[in-house]
Amino acid sequence: MQITGSPGDATHQRLRDDIIFGRLPPGQKLRLERLRDDYAVSVTTLREVLGRLVAEGLILFEAQKGFEVAPISVSDLREISDMRALLECHAIGPSFAAGDLEWEAGVVAAHHKLARMEARMLAGDRSITATWKRYDREFHLALIAACGSAELLAVHQRIFDRFQRYQVLLVMFRGEGATREHDALREAALTRDTETARSILRRHIGACIDYTVAHGLIPTAEAP
Repeated sequence: MQITGSPGDATHQRLRDDIIFGRLPPGQKLRLERLRDDYAVSVTTLREVLGRLVAEGLILFEAQKGFEVAPISVSDLREISDMRALLECHAIGPSFAAGDLEWEAGVVAAHHKLARMEARMLAGDRSITATWKRYDREFHLALIAACGSAELLAVHQRIFDRFQRYQVLLVMFRGEGATREHDALREAALTRDTETARSILRRHIGACIDYTVAHGLIPTAEAP
């Protein structure tokens, strides 16, 4: 991905991606000197970038201990999932109401790409995990893209980043159940069936927590 903008913006994007996609694992200490060499930016820029990532919930800071990648836990996943469901279920209403033909085309195109990746995941191909999650993100964003609120979309993006991190770290693919839900969401969007879409979304997002706990993807000691 080509990144434009200031060195701080580029570094923020790189660090953010490295955390979301697991290249910087949960709990890893972030030493400024090491990051300065790895990302080829000044310590001043790094401090600004790390502060932004703390605000986004991807990094923790504690006096005397410094910065570290945010840990993962079932309780944190529950909180993120609840917030994601709240935001998406709200945004679907105005998006479905305002969506035009171009919006419909975007939903269909995003679903097509996601369905192709899910078929490969169902066949056992885990080498495409990052691509699968990128297309999953594109599909869910396409559903709410016409909501008319830039602020809502920005908040949703921050929450979705944190949710996506769990899905990538844990390869949280639920199989045919998830693909059927995506198919049903596409159909609900095209028929403007807001209430059905909201019901599917709540089930779709909540099932990720059930799947995580049932398969022991996060140690049981972390569970509330």
